[in-house]
Amino acid sequence: MRIPIYQVDAFAAVPFTGNPAAVCPLEEWLPDSVMQQIAAENNLAETAFFVRQGSGYALRWFTPLVEIDLCGHATLASAFVLWEKLGFAGGLISFETRSGTLTVSRNGDVLALDFPARPPQACEVHPALLVALGGSPREVLASRDYLVVYGSEEEVQALSPNMNAVARLDRFAVIATAPGKQHDFVSRFFAPAQGIPEDPVTGSAHCTLTPYWSAKLGKTTLRAKQISPRGGELLCEDRGERVSIAGKAVLYLEGSIFV
Repeated sequence: MRIPIYQVDAFAAVPFTGNPAAVCPLEEWLPDSVMQQIAAENNLAETAFFVRQGSGYALRWFTPLVEIDLCGHATLASAFVLWEKLGFAGGLISFETRSGTLTVSRNGDVLALDFPARPPQACEVHPALLVALGGSPREVLASRDYLVVYGSEEEVQALSPNMNAVARLDRFAVIATAPGKQHDFVSRFFAPAQGIPEDPVTGSAHCTLTPYWSAKLGKTTLRAKQISPRGGELLCEDRGERVSIAGKAVLYLEGSIFV
């Protein structure tokens, strides 16, 4: 069987930045085990698979280890492939996912995700969290992920987490964040239990970061930067129960998988 594959750097204007995602358009779903094996073989943070469904598409995302319920950069990459490589002509793409209906709109070369907001709440903090992550945070909240707030961009940049310890925590992942020097806020994202020690740029994390910083800064439109080694910039908007997360994408690779 021959399966098309595209590798796209999402939240990036040039190759080798942003977050690489693999995208595999399918005529029909493969067995779950095969999609998981393909994601493991690709060894990227996420591999996206989609099939046509009515006027839109059904979309699923796999890390090298597990299927997940929400992924921003691989959704952006999938929309990019549909517009740039597969001839999609509309201005809005609709995806049916484990997190409901997600849409992507286009304004020139900027693609905007419409995602559910996941505001963080007060939580019980795992006793190993702060030792595993390091630093001296000012606040710890949680939604799907822990949200650990530091006082400065430099503190977040200096973190060197114990990934084995982070993998044993009781949340999907850990977001570290702080006010930015040239952006409204910065972040890093650690999900070693999901096969992603540090994700380069994480759209889904901004479902939590956007409402948090919108409330803190008193503004609904925010410029964000994920300060991983690759780095990526995002334009975020707090829309109440939804958030808009926008950025650019660039094609790195296209080819075929044979299974």
